[in-house]
Amino acid sequence: MPVHRPGSPHPRPLAVLVTVLLSALSLALPLTTAQAASTPSRGSAYMGMGVLAHDGQNGTPSTGDATQTEGVDVSGYQGNVAWSTLWSSGVRWAYTKATEGTYYTNPYFAQQYNGSYNVGMIRGAYHFATPDTTSGATQANYFVDHGGGWSRDGKTLPGALDIEWNPYGAACYGKSASAMVGWIADFLNTYKARTGRDAVIYTATSWWTQCTGNYGGFATNNPLWIARYASDPGTLPAGWSYYTMWQYTSSGPTVGDHDKFNGALDRVVALANG
Repeated sequence: MPVHRPGSPHPRPLAVLVTVLLSALSLALPLTTAQAASTPSRGSAYMGMGVLAHDGQNGTPSTGDATQTEGVDVSGYQGNVAWSTLWSSGVRWAYTKATEGTYYTNPYFAQQYNGSYNVGMIRGAYHFATPDTTSGATQANYFVDHGGGWSRDGKTLPGALDIEWNPYGAACYGKSASAMVGWIADFLNTYKARTGRDAVIYTATSWWTQCTGNYGGFATNNPLWIARYASDPGTLPAGWSYYTMWQYTSSGPTVGDHDKFNGALDRVVALANG
């Protein structure tokens, strides 16, 4: 028999050790699950993902404005889109997420990009930027190579750069304002070199102010697609005196993200033709 000397610890039965370990594991699991749930998986980002959380929602614009043309933007999480339903509701243009970073392509891109075209819409593609993963030029090339190109067919809009809050980490992707401006310029210059078109910039004024220092140097060449869920687009980023497109809600009919083009349908066609 084992001899226990006075003051020496008694051996713990195996059952007690198992219980302690299971209790510790049960306490750790909710924290791990919560942490995992708070950060989305890479590739799942979409246009306007951070707008509600950072800028909120304050109404919707008035309807029936003949000088504006209704549009939508879609991404992979919406799956196959009912394009004929959207067309019947008055939607005449659409943007589809093509890529994110250099690691993701939308598995529903063909149905969304070609489906909108096939019902008669003017369509374009967008890229969700991740400036903390690779350079602007690298991502522009990836975008063009995976659906973000352009052709003068009267039905294809120039590609859009979706530059907004980082859903995977720090809002400005760990970049200073000057470094962010440099990254964006790298993307835009490469996109134009590849396609002959100036890309559209999609952003929110609050993000642009925070992360670029409210830089105004892109306004001359790059159309602005402003994100604001309210009755009007509000104050625009520096340099732009008007918006070309406005994402005004994430809770519209058929698909959530609805947009206004600042002009009648002939202006949408003009942007497509370049």
